[in-house]
Amino acid sequence: MLKFSFGNAKIKHLTSYLGYNKGEVASFDLPAGYTCPASYLCQSYANRETGNVTDGKNMQFRCYAVSSEAAFPATRRLRWHNFDLLAKKSHADIASEIISSLPIGIKVIRIHSSGDFFKREYFDAWRGVATCHPDIMFFGYSKILEYVQYSIDNSLPNFKLVYSIGGAYDKMLSSEPACRVVNTIEHGRSLGLPISCQNNPADDYDYIVGGQSFAIALHGTQPAGSPANKKKR
Repeated sequence: MLKFSFGNAKIKHLTSYLGYNKGEVASFDLPAGYTCPASYLCQSYANRETGNVTDGKNMQFRCYAVSSEAAFPATRRLRWHNFDLLAKKSHADIASEIISSLPIGIKVIRIHSSGDFFKREYFDAWRGVATCHPDIMFFGYSKILEYVQYSIDNSLPNFKLVYSIGGAYDKMLSSEPACRVVNTIEHGRSLGLPISCQNNPADDYDYIVGGQSFAIALHGTQPAGSPANKKKR
């Protein structure tokens, strides 16, 4: 069985914000970096066994999910457990695995607080799951622009993605809803973007489901000497 996450702070805030009960909102996670084929400016990896972090050569800000994997072995184990179960399966088998593992009574699933759609069959499987379960809202971030474009299609209103700027497809971005990581709130406002997760840690949900672009302030541990660390000072 795949494992869903209910206990991280983001999911707890979202559960409260939506007025749901514990167990009705969850995230599904994979190892950060290893499952993110389009990562670029945030590219980092936490070693599966040790948790030691390796940053990509183009990294400007470290992925916050990598920092949590480095700090918590149980988090690493859960994410690798999910990936190991799905990595080599077909579209149909992935969809079947997800459906059979869905928590009872679930109403909202964030697809990936860590990781991304690592292959097309995996992405298609999630769309298939959403089609089979119109009663569940599926949402998340992705650096795969093509997949975000699919999610704009109103034929599947319970499946919503926002493009996460800082990936390999940034130059191809046009009018798709996008999230930009900014070093300061003032920087985000200068770009004319609303800033999420300030007074309400869960309001990025509203922007994603509403198909809006927004900014989010840099968060997570940044390595000494990195561009992001210097700009935060």
